[in-house]
Amino acid sequence: MKRFVAAAALMLAVGLTAPAHAADPSGVWLVQEGDAHVRIAKCGPGFCGTLVWLQNPNDPVTGKPLTDERNPDPAKRRQPLLGTMIAINFIEMMDPPNTWGGKFYNADDGLLYEGSIRPSGANELVVKGCMGTACDTQTWTRVKR
Repeated sequence: MKRFVAAAALMLAVGLTAPAHAADPSGVWLVQEGDAHVRIAKCGPGFCGTLVWLQNPNDPVTGKPLTDERNPDPAKRRQPLLGTMIAINFIEMMDPPNTWGGKFYNADDGLLYEGSIRPSGANELVVKGCMGTACDTQTWTRVKR
């Protein structure tokens, strides 16, 4: 019994000195405006996010699926918005803790923005996108499945 207690105490001490790891941002998230879902998942050494649901996925004029018409790559302008990667290569940052930094693709203007994601509890994701010093912060909510 003493060996078990000693081993447990040693494991506890090692656990207390081990570096903390950020909460996992994986999941499907409802954007703040409520009109899209983004799936955040492992992607290489970090995380990426893909559009998986749009409230209005079709063009109101043509009735066809919305496309990535403002993409700077002309070859991608006819691709459907659904399935587009909008959060790219988010890698865990040391400061601030529990935060990943990467780039956001904005299909509204076809531009890339510096950004970060940070879980806030189990059901919220704080999302920040910046162009230069101008930043916007949103809170996304986990989609219950």
